[in-house]
Amino acid sequence: MTRLTVNERPVQFLMDGDTPLLWALRDAANLTGTKYGCGNGDCGACTVIIDGEGIRSCLVTLAEVEGRFVTTIEALSGDRSHPLQQAIMAEGAVQCGFCTPGFVMAGAALLARNPGANREEIAAAIPNLCPCGAAPRIVRAIERAGRAMRGRERLDSLPVPGLDPAQAAQTVPAMEGDPAPPAKPAT
Repeated sequence: MTRLTVNERPVQFLMDGDTPLLWALRDAANLTGTKYGCGNGDCGACTVIIDGEGIRSCLVTLAEVEGRFVTTIEALSGDRSHPLQQAIMAEGAVQCGFCTPGFVMAGAALLARNPGANREEIAAAIPNLCPCGAAPRIVRAIERAGRAMRGRERLDSLPVPGLDPAQAAQTVPAMEGDPAPPAKPAT
């Protein structure tokens, strides 16, 4: 049994201590924002913040995080108000989006320590791989978020995630009315 704090909540995993943190988060805690990419720490898609540092969760075991504090993308900011989340959107730094949570978590950990990080410091802290080519925009977004955190730039607020059906119907008229009832399972 491994005890740690995940997203500000004390948890205990009844899993083998050799289980990679990635799989404990995804399979046991249902925190699927942390992505499996390569499994050997190269891509960075699985990056989470452990005790303030961006760490690839595929490379650490549950036993290694015993008693530590883990933050996943789900808890960075539920209302998208983190400056890096806003800067990522403002820079159009999302292409397929698969690697984005890892970039955001690595960038957020860096900016928490050093909101004035330059490109070289960003490159050293964010060696993540993005096969879609969004990496240069992500670097610009990290720089922009740092400026916002230092009060040198203003970022427009993003809409809060999730809409109720009435709000959605205003934007997408095909969604008017009550949602269809769930399908009945085949017998």
